[in-house]
Amino acid sequence: MEVNQFAWYQLKTTPENRLIRFRCYKELQEKKIPVRHENYGQVYLGRMKNGDTPASIRKRLEEHPPRSIACHSLSVSDVLVLNSNGETTAYYVDKEGFIVIAGFLRLGSSCALISYDTTDFHIEGKEGSWLAYDSIIIDGREFFLMEHTAYGAQAANVVLDGDGNLVVDNVFHGFDEAVKQQIREYLHPEKEELSEVKQEKPALENWQKAYENGEYLRSAEITEEQNYNMIDGRMNNLPLKPRKIGERISVLDRLHLKQAEIARKGGKPVPQMTAEEEMERRRK
Repeated sequence: MEVNQFAWYQLKTTPENRLIRFRCYKELQEKKIPVRHENYGQVYLGRMKNGDTPASIRKRLEEHPPRSIACHSLSVSDVLVLNSNGETTAYYVDKEGFIVIAGFLRLGSSCALISYDTTDFHIEGKEGSWLAYDSIIIDGREFFLMEHTAYGAQAANVVLDGDGNLVVDNVFHGFDEAVKQQIREYLHPEKEELSEVKQEKPALENWQKAYENGEYLRSAEITEEQNYNMIDGRMNNLPLKPRKIGERISVLDRLHLKQAEIARKGGKPVPQMTAEEEMERRRK
């Protein structure tokens, strides 16, 4: 059944159902007669409106009964199943309202570990045995409220899925809104947001830097570079050989030497001229 739809069920016209047709829920409880899906047939499937409740749907079906179905009007012993926002709940139509019934829709397969009839189940990490006494369907999956066989209401309940996995622990008020929210979080865990770590560019070898600079600049540097082991896209204007005594040093070279000295003392990288700057200087 699609989200935000409701289904209307009536008892099948079989001899076995004559004793329970049009009977109030209290009567069935006193005679220990369960409300089973196999005794019912779906007679109508409709779309829910915003804010719909079992009462509003009942009123709408009574005032405007569907013409395309052959069945009696909505009456006691009928069942309405509402699927709203992924949560499926079955309601027994009683004389003075509606009774929520668990286990009406059975989604578990024959190989499911837990069912509504489970009475002696052992939960890992829990003492004693447990029985299922209520269930709920959320987003197409069935979950079971388990009660301790020995302590009953004196002990906290737990919620298991059909495979016997512990979904919610320490449950004190049945399937209240807090428990439903935990079930939804179990079904749809939030994806951990991966923090974006800025990837620093790895240090490149000199020859790698040269290839990143392109063919033109690399060729210019190879012809002009004094240190052939420094083909890195940046001209090294410092002389490879020591200058002769008395040989004059250009103002530009002195400036570069001074900048290099200051940078080394300050722990900063030594500034160098780019290939374009060097070529421009030599043209002058």
